[in-house]
Amino acid sequence: MSNTIRPDKLFYKKCTWILWTITGVIIFPIICLFILNLFINSWELRNVIVILFLSVAGSLVLMWLISIPLIKLWIKNLEFIIKDDRITLHKGILTKTQQNIPYRSVTDFALKRTLYDRWLGIGSINIQTAGQSHNPSGYEGSMVGLVDYETLHNELKGKLKVLHPISQSVTTSETLKQSDDNVLNQILDELKTIRKHIEK
Repeated sequence: MSNTIRPDKLFYKKCTWILWTITGVIIFPIICLFILNLFINSWELRNVIVILFLSVAGSLVLMWLISIPLIKLWIKNLEFIIKDDRITLHKGILTKTQQNIPYRSVTDFALKRTLYDRWLGIGSINIQTAGQSHNPSGYEGSMVGLVDYETLHNELKGKLKVLHPISQSVTTSETLKQSDDNVLNQILDELKTIRKHIEK
């Protein structure tokens, strides 16, 4: 049995808001220079402002023309499949990847909501595993742009508690508490899995 989830349309709105924020941050210094020039009234400064504005405006237009189609394609290809034994993440634009994360290797499902997420009423669930993550964020994978994030988060935490009854699953604001024996058992399980794959 599996449950397929896709990011909500609000996630696209979040991405465009981020683009607008970047645009505002880039244009703000030029606006400040323009206001300063009103008091100084320097032709040289005015020429610099015009050149800066034209080059920045051209760069921003190019950024929007490239970013919007890429964001649409990226969101369109995002798919999260909740299975009985694992979570499968589909992602990618030109190169599509499928990532399988078994529950036995998961140590935490961390709920994350940025300022934009809170405004739009969406959230993300980050998946943390026992092994060393290749992702710089420290998480093995993420399910982003979720509207019903609280229900899904509670369901996943429930599954984690069933699989790891000794170790209580935690959120980002809590401390992970595991006995040395439990950590060694998890390492042993991982080594057994690796050995099975090597012997095949």
